Amino acid sequence: MSEQARKTAEGLEYLTGFGNEHSSEAVPGALPLGRNSPQRAPLGLYAEQLSGSAFTEPRTHNRRSWLYRIRPSAAHPPFTRIDNGAVRTGPFTEMAADPNRLRWNPLPEPAPGTDFLAGLWTLGGNGDATQRTGMAIHLYAANASMADRVFSDSDGELLIVPERGGLLLRTEFGLLGAGPGEVALIPRGVRFRVELLGDDARGYVCENYGQPFELPNLGPIGANGLAAARDFRAPVAAYETPDLLDRPTEVVNKFCGNLWSATYDHSPLDVVAWHGTHVPYVYDLRRFNVLGSISYDHPDPSIFTVLTSPSDTPGLAGVDFVVFAPRWLVGEDTFRPPYFHRNVMSEYMGLIEGAYDAKAEGFVPGGGSLHNMMSAHGPDRETFDRASAAELKPQKIDDGLAFMFETRWPITATAQAAGADHLQRGYDDVWQGLQRHFRA
Repeated sequence: MSEQARKTAEGLEYLTGFGNEHSSEAVPGALPLGRNSPQRAPLGLYAEQLSGSAFTEPRTHNRRSWLYRIRPSAAHPPFTRIDNGAVRTGPFTEMAADPNRLRWNPLPEPAPGTDFLAGLWTLGGNGDATQRTGMAIHLYAANASMADRVFSDSDGELLIVPERGGLLLRTEFGLLGAGPGEVALIPRGVRFRVELLGDDARGYVCENYGQPFELPNLGPIGANGLAAARDFRAPVAAYETPDLLDRPTEVVNKFCGNLWSATYDHSPLDVVAWHGTHVPYVYDLRRFNVLGSISYDHPDPSIFTVLTSPSDTPGLAGVDFVVFAPRWLVGEDTFRPPYFHRNVMSEYMGLIEGAYDAKAEGFVPGGGSLHNMMSAHGPDRETFDRASAAELKPQKIDDGLAFMFETRWPITATAQAAGADHLQRGYDDVWQGLQRHFRA
């Protein structure tokens, strides 16, 4: 499976542009012209609209796509509840929200035969999925591809951040390939299957219950910078091979916090053509156009925002996705690592590769740290001592790739995260030894 998936991923073609009105057909003539729902859809297909927003939301925020499929989505048996495994959903009430700084090592290796869905493990989150507010943080560790089953999330969209091992994502809209250094965005309700490109895979997932992610406004930055819309790649239409189209397939739906399952007599990945704006994407984080200070001081981390989920308060995000990509540091008379701070926003940080310039040790790829609102954090003692004495010549930071999920509400850890063996019990120690230097 891995070799076949790898060859498929290497040959993928894409459409480009975030938020575009895309269209694609796997078979010429499958996409109707001039109307969305003709009396008889071309080639004997069924027309179906997938709405990711209310019909009457403003055009700039409206997300919907028209799908032309071999069988309508309505043709399925009843769903029944199945075990949630290690997946948890807001509201998060198992534990009290914790003001302490927390950090975890990577997830333990999974049992043999664990696929992406079985390998999902919820660290925490906030808000309420049934009210479409807030977010959840999951990690995944898998060593098997999903076989004869697909997954969809009615509670929110999924931002998948691979840290180890590549993924082939077979969606209703077509195929996406995503490896470490890239992210994949699966919209609410879109069905997909995850195949591994190697022996195993590991990474992070942000489940966004709120408004769909969009590119942040640039304000005084101007027309260019940060993540460029044209660098986001959407799939071209593709449907299952004949041997899979009519094979029984388990469809797992996450709905109001629980997993529900139904076994179809066919695969629902049978869309032959589509057009619209509610589509999945993949984005290469190395294409992020980093902006920063060329005079003095370290800019606020908001300058590194890739995607944002807006709230009802301008500038206050339900969740931001931020990347700390390779960049030059040139600030004069400046403490160059991230400064000590307390933030009204809550921050979960993960590491994709290398090292993070504010932590000398203990923060490793696959791990993560949680700094809830107003918890004091910043560089550890070793980093502070080194940066305070460093020669301030231009410096290229290119030995790591870190990211952050930043959210307006406190993040409550799940019981399994608060009691995990891979929770670092001595995290506070990294700030010990920051001595008094003041002399009146």
